[in-house]
Amino acid sequence: MSDYKPPGFCVTMPPTKKHVDYNRIAPTYDRRYAANRLDGVERALLDLIQECGAQRVLEVGCGTGRWLTGIESAARDVYGLDLSTGMLRQARSQSARSYLTCGRGGRLPFRNQSFALVFCVNALHHFDQPQSFISEARRLLKPGGTLAILGQVPQDRRNRWFVYDYFDGTFETDLSRFQTWGTVTDWMILAGFEQIQWQPVQRISNHKYGREVLNDPFLQKDAVSQLALLSDQAYAEGMQRIEADLSDAEARGETLVFAAEFRLDILIGNK
Repeated sequence: MSDYKPPGFCVTMPPTKKHVDYNRIAPTYDRRYAANRLDGVERALLDLIQECGAQRVLEVGCGTGRWLTGIESAARDVYGLDLSTGMLRQARSQSARSYLTCGRGGRLPFRNQSFALVFCVNALHHFDQPQSFISEARRLLKPGGTLAILGQVPQDRRNRWFVYDYFDGTFETDLSRFQTWGTVTDWMILAGFEQIQWQPVQRISNHKYGREVLNDPFLQKDAVSQLALLSDQAYAEGMQRIEADLSDAEARGETLVFAAEFRLDILIGNK
């Protein structure tokens, strides 16, 4: 995993795309859950709905509807919003009860005090105006309502991911894309949220050994935004580095370990 760079260290960034085309990758996006369905996230959402007594719930950045389908039985009215029409088509195909809307996280097209719970999962770093989303979420919440933000941050040094080692610039790009929990907490305080609390939700350990890494669904070009943002050339160069290290290890009679370990957290604030 990429390590600390001393002051003055210059990183040459590979060519990247500015945005991930989620319309194009939507049909295959849910393959990531074949290896790990992240049931801890679903349990955390269900527990939160029960604790809040939330009957009207909104997920912002709902994507293919993975989390909407998991909570539909726990709340009376479940809403999802996403900017990608392709992702929403996938959500409609598997989420019969959810109300789905196309829109941006920084400008939510709903009335004031419409929801008891607003949440997003691994999505805040995709929003063009993440701080505006925090304020918008508070506007939508009823008095006593809850905002929950779930995800992981690359700034957490306990997280390890081999992709950062092999694909130039991915770690540095993520540091610029992902907000720290401290930053998000500050935004929530500024927006007027109270009783803000943070806690871990799920630890994911999914190391790959030897050539099985080549079958890792998260290593496919369009599987994760870190790789989808790379140019085809930069992605190919990263794959060549993996292949070279595999060959060197095999020549020594060793099995190479590709580390993948993350902690997903939740940050909660009440109106």
